[in-house]
Amino acid sequence: MISGKQKGSKVAGTENQKAVKPAGLLRSSGVVGMMTMLSRVLGLARDVVIANYFGASGSADAFFVAFKIPNFLRRLFAEGAFSQAFVPVLSEYREQRSLREVQLLINNVAGTLGLVLLVITLLAVVAAPLLTALFAPGFYMAEGDKFALATDMLRITFPYLLLISLTAFAGAILNSYGRFAVPAFTPVLLNICLIGSALFLSPLLEEPVVALAWGVLMAGVAQLVFQLPFLRHIHLLPKPRFGWQDEGVQRILKLMLPALFGVSVAQINLLLDTVLASFLQTGSVSWLYYSDRLSELPLGVFGIAISTVILPSLSRKHANKSSEAFAQTLDWALRMILLIGLPCALALVMLAEPLIITLFKYGAMTERDVMMSAMSLQAYGAGLLAFMLIKVLAPGYFSRQDMKTPVKIAVQAMVANMILNLLLIWPLQHVGLALATSLSAFLNAGLLLMGLLKAGVFRWQPGWGVYLTRLMAALLSLGVVIMLLNVDKEVWLQHDVFGRIVLMLKLVVAGVAAYFMTLLLCGLRIRHIRA
Repeated sequence: MISGKQKGSKVAGTENQKAVKPAGLLRSSGVVGMMTMLSRVLGLARDVVIANYFGASGSADAFFVAFKIPNFLRRLFAEGAFSQAFVPVLSEYREQRSLREVQLLINNVAGTLGLVLLVITLLAVVAAPLLTALFAPGFYMAEGDKFALATDMLRITFPYLLLISLTAFAGAILNSYGRFAVPAFTPVLLNICLIGSALFLSPLLEEPVVALAWGVLMAGVAQLVFQLPFLRHIHLLPKPRFGWQDEGVQRILKLMLPALFGVSVAQINLLLDTVLASFLQTGSVSWLYYSDRLSELPLGVFGIAISTVILPSLSRKHANKSSEAFAQTLDWALRMILLIGLPCALALVMLAEPLIITLFKYGAMTERDVMMSAMSLQAYGAGLLAFMLIKVLAPGYFSRQDMKTPVKIAVQAMVANMILNLLLIWPLQHVGLALATSLSAFLNAGLLLMGLLKAGVFRWQPGWGVYLTRLMAALLSLGVVIMLLNVDKEVWLQHDVFGRIVLMLKLVVAGVAAYFMTLLLCGLRIRHIRA
């Protein structure tokens, strides 16, 4: 219960808190999508530079492992379990408590999270060889310098976990108060730092690839510092204090523990791919990395953008007991994912080789690397829709502070992924790993959807039959255009970078035009997809 004094403070506090009014879901998703698109485009430019300088060499494999370890933990803890546990609690405090209590919660979380991450970081730097052997046992067992190089770079990159987790904490606060653009823009700084390090720092070092590790560390500092002025602007700049026993901190911790599995199955599956790929031929880790990066472009721009926007919205609707609005928001999110995810998945599968050639076939990247990366990209592309569905279905649980159900589903999906990995790795090598990840993602998404339907919190809204018919017609048009306009692999290889970009732009523009023109001709209008 809130005392009379607290109620009085709540009125004033709420007025300050709601000075930043959340925009409509479609507009907010568009803002996040545009900022994320900028980040992803620069991310692709970063990967082009890395591929040009290091290709799929042993040193590139070593860096990708050294970067993947803190990046995996960041997605698991910071943007995964922590954000999904923190945002619903913060949204509840925002709706039901005073501004002073919100600030106290933020202070306690900042101090507790920061101290725990600092201890983890110090331990990880000391135990870097053990971590490298755990995440890439093939490096440890094989002869050569990859293991030592990956270990040295891990000591440089691991503090990124501390910095980026605090950055994700700041971003979660900003997202909860409708400031979506700033957290969405922040990853741009990582790409700028890595590109700059590859271009300007790598020629100065005895082992050039180590420049990328220093770029990761510099990016962590830049991303955290960048968000602080915006927190000050909304009067919620954290003043860290250790508050382990705080009621809000304890609730977040209790929600986090099961969410560690529930929200991050895709990341755990990708990690298993890396572990197994380390036993395969040299280049396997890099082939999976390049193809995963391409599949993450639509996932990040659209799937994560919609997920980022709906989680605070669903949390507020749950706190206010608006069950019908809750169901309508989930239904809108699913329609948007199908609208964007289906054509993106089709394009990735049909244009895998041209995309790899256009973006990465320069410098040290060979034709064989292109072929191998394209095959795993097709496997990831086949599962893109499932990856995106997970991003919007999981908030249906986390916004209600239900973490147990996603845990059960996560365990089933992970077991399935492990079995599929072992079954498919022998006949298909690295492609089998990517395909196993995609298949287990469909199992995950299907079980999440069934759980929401069974719980009665999601209900299909009218018009799905007509909507799906329009989408199928538009997909058919897209597929025909790609088949007619695409050229042979040899033609792509003969062109220089400008020629490849022109060819790809023609395909993209024609495909997008055919897809959306067909939707328009079939009767779809903006009002049908506006939240």
